[in-house]
Amino acid sequence: MTLNILVRFTHNMSRFKHSFFVAMACTIMMMGAKAAEPAPPAGHSVVGEISLVLGKAFIVNADNERVAARRGLQLQASDQVFTEANGHVHIHFADDALVSVRPGSRLEIVRYDYDPVRPEQSSVKFNLEEGVTRAISGDAAKSARDRFRLNTPIAAIGVRGTDFIVSATDRTTRALVREGAIVMAPYSSECAMDAFGPCDLNAVELTDASLQIFELEGESPTPRLMPAPHERDPNSMRGEVQLALADSESNENEDGKTISNDVYLESVTTTRVTAEAAGLDQGQAGTVDPLPGITPENPVTASILNERQLVWGRWSNGYGDAERITLSYNSEQFDRKITVASDDLEYRLYRPELNGTRVAQDLGVISFGLTSAQAFYDSANGVVAMQVDGGNLDIDFVASTFDTGLDLSHDITGAVNFNASGNISDGGYFNSRLAEQTMAGAVSIDGQEAGYFFEKQLQDGSVSGLTLWDSQ
Repeated sequence: MTLNILVRFTHNMSRFKHSFFVAMACTIMMMGAKAAEPAPPAGHSVVGEISLVLGKAFIVNADNERVAARRGLQLQASDQVFTEANGHVHIHFADDALVSVRPGSRLEIVRYDYDPVRPEQSSVKFNLEEGVTRAISGDAAKSARDRFRLNTPIAAIGVRGTDFIVSATDRTTRALVREGAIVMAPYSSECAMDAFGPCDLNAVELTDASLQIFELEGESPTPRLMPAPHERDPNSMRGEVQLALADSESNENEDGKTISNDVYLESVTTTRVTAEAAGLDQGQAGTVDPLPGITPENPVTASILNERQLVWGRWSNGYGDAERITLSYNSEQFDRKITVASDDLEYRLYRPELNGTRVAQDLGVISFGLTSAQAFYDSANGVVAMQVDGGNLDIDFVASTFDTGLDLSHDITGAVNFNASGNISDGGYFNSRLAEQTMAGAVSIDGQEAGYFFEKQLQDGSVSGLTLWDSQ
């Protein structure tokens, strides 16, 4: 009896063990099969939402459906963001990343896999087909730096947890770091467009301490470095977007179109618009026709501008027919090198540097007279050309300091004064940064010419412009 019980118990235990190990094996096989399954297709989960829209912009999803961009619109992986000449979009992602898509841009959210429980396993990829974008890394990029990638038509950009700006065309990529570091490299057999993370071959790392800009052109084997524009507060965009998220109030213009009050918070860039893009044909206020004053009545010809040492070049159309003292990108670089640039990389100041980059010694104190300038007031209602009534620029090359002021006006804004002071380097670069305004400029190597870009935030918009000066 006892023996029979023991035999049955042993037999049952054997069956139990067999069943247990079979079940375990099946479970392991199922787990392995699940792990081997491809990741679910992109575009089926919300990865972020639009927190700010200025001007005209729209979203195209994976099914090629197009919708107007609007605040609060949720975005998915594979969505593409298109901005027109006056369009500007802020995106707030699930991991607290912030992305600003500037006018005339196309940005695709290729992939955005973020797991808040295991952020180190995140994967993020953007494709900037053209235009300008600014990105502030969130938890995904900070925790999985080897799984973040921003592609342009000719370059791959990886990050080290950062705040950076990228400008891209089909032939050129430029990048500026505000905080942290990025790695840029041209595509190659070891740097594929469909890969993730930074590349190693022909790669160059740029940090916020270098005060330079990456530039990669055409078939160049490696990016080259250029002097950077003036500094901006790396937290400005985050603060602006947080305010935008907190403030849901809006009003309507004369056409009944909703205009968010938050458009005035955008100090990342001065929007580049033309009269048509600004919607002036739809009855919006404002005109871009230049006003009397220092601004030339007609655009200064290329031959006259090229007689000067310092020349302002613009990357795109700028303000179109309202441009007065700038040359197109393809015509202003002869025998000159870039010195400083506007914060959105739209305008660059060039000068000849045949004998080096150090300004002549023993120049003493020089007062400059304002030769020409152009300035614009940019608000939700459009763009108007401001009158530049005059200004002063004094540089003490002994004490390495500068002091400048501009007098501007318009019926909409009233009188506007721009004043700045600070230090000038032995290379002739000078800049100033305050909470509400920034500027950056340079002098010619012989100290006889000067020029600077400026931007100032007003209550209902921003004023920005370019200046050219001659020693007196």
